[in-house]
Amino acid sequence: MLCTGIFARAADPQDGEWIALFDGESLDGWTPKIRGYELGENFGETFRVEDGLLTVSYDAYEAYDERFGHLFYKDSFSHYRLRVEYRFVGEQCDGGPGWAVRNSGVMLHGESPETMGVDQSFPTSIEVQLLGGLGEEEGERTTANLCTPGTNVVMEGELVTRHCTGAKSKTYHGEEWVTVEIEVRGSEVIRHVIDGDVVLEYTEPQLDENDAHARELAEARDGLLLESGTISLQSESHPVQFRKVELLRLDE
Repeated sequence: MLCTGIFARAADPQDGEWIALFDGESLDGWTPKIRGYELGENFGETFRVEDGLLTVSYDAYEAYDERFGHLFYKDSFSHYRLRVEYRFVGEQCDGGPGWAVRNSGVMLHGESPETMGVDQSFPTSIEVQLLGGLGEEEGERTTANLCTPGTNVVMEGELVTRHCTGAKSKTYHGEEWVTVEIEVRGSEVIRHVIDGDVVLEYTEPQLDENDAHARELAEARDGLLLESGTISLQSESHPVQFRKVELLRLDE
């Protein structure tokens, strides 16, 4: 049953071993794809490791210039639980869009970076949007939201075609660390979880047949439903750090 109105508690995952996708020392296993650059070109060391943290930085940028970036993990996954610990730091890069202040994301069920065009801004994927609060005086700004570049999902039996859907989370201001977990069970269900509470839930992640690139991907894979895909981390113009990126495989 979907989470409606009040928090639902997440189910305990099966016993298993968490895999550290980020080893705390290097970007081994990860490949950047930044808009305007070839796959593997890490312009300005946008993605780097500093003091044991996976850091997204823009100190080499004179201006952001819509250089949306994603750091792709080498493997694809279908049934799993993903846990990330993140925080926003510093100031947004000059020229970044207003909506991207204290904004990043984790992309799930994504396309392979090899299928992205050089000037493609976002991989076709399911995005767990990470947002930081803008200060107490600015009010609430939830995190672990949903955005859908080239995709759609189903909620309460209805196809959802809007680009973003808010979660039922609290607002996290400042530079505190936030832990978000995502339970992914193929095309059956995806749950966003904070502190054991399901803050957003949906089913049937699928390619958007009204999106030209998504249609190409659907034709190549013979279907719209997304059973599996890549995992990537965003660079959207505001510095962000990840302390942990770890995954627990779940039984299908």
